[in-house]
Amino acid sequence: MKKIVVIHGPNLNLLGQRDSSVYGDLTLDDINVKIMDSSAQYGVDCEIVQFNSEVDIINKIQSLKKEIGLVINPAAYTHTSVAIRDAIEAITPPVIEVHLSNVHAREDFRHTSLTASVCKGQILGLGWQGYVLAMDYLMRDYLDRNGT
Repeated sequence: MKKIVVIHGPNLNLLGQRDSSVYGDLTLDDINVKIMDSSAQYGVDCEIVQFNSEVDIINKIQSLKKEIGLVINPAAYTHTSVAIRDAIEAITPPVIEVHLSNVHAREDFRHTSLTASVCKGQILGLGWQGYVLAMDYLMRDYLDRNGT
């Protein structure tokens, strides 16, 4: 069965405890339920992981081969990790970067994404719905590429 992989980066395990004016009120488990509901509508498998470690994120990205695509919220690593950027660039499946908040409406250091240039697209500021929109794009892109 084809699948989409979702990677949540550092500190996203603290959703529901962090500033709700920035991150919303949902917990990571709440968001994951919405992601799984979306994948079920498409009839595809969805693997969701959360890592606080850059190494774990890189290892997971490097393991991707024939997946429909990757949805990633690199969180703080978006602005600092050349290694995650390089791992994304090295894989074949398309990647969509997602952020719960609009990073351009926040601190200046959050305005630069090292990973965006190697992603197919970026969705910012739409909360949990950004993940569902990213999955929708990946499914439609997959169907277009495979003539179905």
